Amino acid sequence: MMIGQFATSKAGHDKDVLYVIMAEEGDFVFLSDGRLKPVDKPKRKRSKHIQPISQTVAEELIYAIKDGKATNEQIKYAIKQYKKC
Repeated sequence: MMIGQFATSKAGHDKDVLYVIMAEEGDFVFLSDGRLKPVDKPKRKRSKHIQPISQTVAEELIYAIKDGKATNEQIKYAIKQYKKC
């Protein structure tokens, strides 16, 4: 289960963009960055075209993602905190 994990895109016009994995469906994952790919319209991408990062978002945000209650602001904040490290 990769929901809540950070990932970067390995291919496509969005190469090297940092996302949060919002959902998984078969060989596809749904990614959001809170801005260009908001929570309500995540990017659909094949699993082989992303590079998962071992770090995840805060536990509360994982629960919000699973419940469908995560906001774009929460995703943007999580990505901002990750980039500070």
